[in-house]
Amino acid sequence: MKNSSLRNFVIIAHIDHGKSTLADRLLELTNTVPKTKMRDQFLDMMDLERERGITIKMQPVRMEVEKEGKKYILNLIDTPGHVDFSYEVSRALAGVEGAILLVDATKGIQAQTLSHLELAKSHNLKIVPVINKIDLPQAQIENTKEEISKILNIEKEKIICISAKKGINVEKVLDAILEKIPPPKTDFQKPFRALIFDSQYDPFKGVIAHVRVMEGEIEKGEKIFLISTKTSGKIKEIGFFKPYLLPQKKLQSGEIGYIVFGIKDPEKVKIGDTVVKFLDFQKFSLKPLPGYKIVKPVVFASLYPKDNKKYEILRSSLYKLKLQDSALYFEPEHKKVFGQGFRCGFLGSLHLEIVIERLKREFGLELLISSPSLIYKVIDKKDKEILIYSPADWPDPSLIKETRELYVKLEIITLVNFQSKVIEMVKKREGKYLKSEFLTSERVLLIFEIPLREIIIDFYDELMSKTKGFASMNYEILGFKKAFLKKVEFWIANQKEEAFSKILPENKAFEIAKEFLKKLKEVLPPQQFPVALQAKIGAKVIARETIKALRKDVTAPLYGGDFTRKKKLLEKQKRGKKELKEKGKIKIPSEVYLKVLQ
Repeated sequence: MKNSSLRNFVIIAHIDHGKSTLADRLLELTNTVPKTKMRDQFLDMMDLERERGITIKMQPVRMEVEKEGKKYILNLIDTPGHVDFSYEVSRALAGVEGAILLVDATKGIQAQTLSHLELAKSHNLKIVPVINKIDLPQAQIENTKEEISKILNIEKEKIICISAKKGINVEKVLDAILEKIPPPKTDFQKPFRALIFDSQYDPFKGVIAHVRVMEGEIEKGEKIFLISTKTSGKIKEIGFFKPYLLPQKKLQSGEIGYIVFGIKDPEKVKIGDTVVKFLDFQKFSLKPLPGYKIVKPVVFASLYPKDNKKYEILRSSLYKLKLQDSALYFEPEHKKVFGQGFRCGFLGSLHLEIVIERLKREFGLELLISSPSLIYKVIDKKDKEILIYSPADWPDPSLIKETRELYVKLEIITLVNFQSKVIEMVKKREGKYLKSEFLTSERVLLIFEIPLREIIIDFYDELMSKTKGFASMNYEILGFKKAFLKKVEFWIANQKEEAFSKILPENKAFEIAKEFLKKLKEVLPPQQFPVALQAKIGAKVIARETIKALRKDVTAPLYGGDFTRKKKLLEKQKRGKKELKEKGKIKIPSEVYLKVLQ
C-alpha cells in the first residue's frame, strides 16, 4: 500500500551549487516558514555552517502543499556536499524515495556529485535533474545539459533549468517532486518499526532520535525498545520537523519525524538502530531493519583538554557529538606530557577541523591537538595482520614481513586544457593514472589510484592552483596495499622522544625528518652544552641537527693580566660542558610539544 499524499526526497549537490538556497525557496513556496522569520540558508542551523557556507549536518523538514484540490506532504532531508560528510548523505538516502540532482550551470557536474548520484541509484531512487544559476552571465546551460543527459541517459528537455536565488522556475521543481517522485510504500497493519537515521541531544529532553517509520504506527506514551542496544524507554514526545520540533499524537508508516524516549545516556542510542514497541518485540521477536554500513575513520589525532579537570566534560561532549556524527571514533588515551585525553578517528581533515571547532563552540572546551596521522597495517613473520593507529604501535622491525598503507580511487573533473598538468601532478605524488572519460568536449573526468597520505593534507590546494580553480575531486577508499614504510624515531641528546615518532614512506623519510629536525631546532631552548638532534630508522641515523651551547664569557671579569689565566678558565669551561653533555638530561617544555605536534 502507498500513501499517495507523501513525498520523501533529498537534494544532491556539490558545495556552493545552491542546495540551501533551493531549500529556502521550497520553504517559501509551501509557506512552511513565515516571511518574517525567513533567512538565507534556513536549514543550516549551526553558526559554523552559515559562516563557512557549507552544510555539515543533514536537516529534515516537513512541508505541506496543495495542488488541484489535493493536499501533499513533502519531507525534505537537506544534506552536506563535502566528501568528508558523505556518510550523512548515505544515511539520508536510506530514508527517501527520490532525489533532486542539482548542478551549477557555471561549473557543471562535480566529482563529489557523481559519487552521490551513484549512491542514489544504488538505492533505486527517482532522480529529478535540475540546473541552477541560469541567471548568471557565465552560465553554460547547454554544456551542463549535455553532461547531465549523458550521465543519466535522458533527453535534455527533461532537465529543469532554474535560478534558486531569483526564484525562477522553482515551481517546476515542486511540480516534478509531486509528479515524478513515488510515494513511500506503507503498511499500517504490521508491528511498528522505525530506523534511526540521526539524533541530537537536548539537556532537558535527553536524546532526540530522528526516525523514518517503515511499518506500523506509534503514539505518545507507548513503551519502546531499541533492538541493537537492548534499551527500553517510554515516549515522552513525538512529532515532525517544521523544521523546529512540532509535537504530534502519533507517527505513521512512511513518515519522517522525531521521538523523545526519555533516555539521557547518549551511549544507548545508536544511528542505524531499529525502534520497535516493547510488547511487539516480546510477542513477535521482531528483526532489526537493515542499518547502515559502519564507516571507518582513516585520520587520527589526539585531543586533550588544556585544563585536566575538564576531562569528563570532554568525554561527555564527545558522546553527545557522536549522537549526530556516527563517523566520529574515540577512545581514552593517557600521555605523561598532556595527561588524560582521547585518541579520535575522523573521515578526513575537514571532518577533524569541524569536530574540533564544534567542541570549542558548543561545549566551551580549550583543546590541545596532536598532528593528524593515518592508519597503517603491518604483516609480521607469522602472517598476522596488525593495525597501526600510531607510531607507538609499530612492532620490532625484525618481526616485520610486510607493511601496507591505505590507497584510494581518486576522481578529478577538470577542463581538458589542464588534463596533462593534473596527470603530472598526481604522478609526482605517487599516483597511478587509470583512465579518463570526456563529459563534454571541454571537460574530462580523470581517474587515479593514489596513497591516501598524498591527498589528505595539501593536495586540494595544489590542485586548485594547477587548474586555476577549475577542478573538483572525490575519493573512495580502496583498501590496504603493499608499501615501503619505516618508523622514524627522533632522539634529543641521546634520549628517544616517542611522542615525536613518525611512520613515513622510505623514499621520503630523509626529506621529512630533516624538515622536522629544523623545526625542532627552532623551538627547543638552547642548553649549557651542545644538543644533538637525530632522526633514526632503527640504529641508523638518517638526519641530524645540533643546537649550539649557550656560551658565557668567563673571561669578562678579567682586566688585562696573563693570557694563560684566561686560557685556564676557558679550558675549565670546556671540561664542564663536556661533562654536562655526557651526563645532562633535557626536560622538554610542554610548549615545545605543542608547537611541533599541533
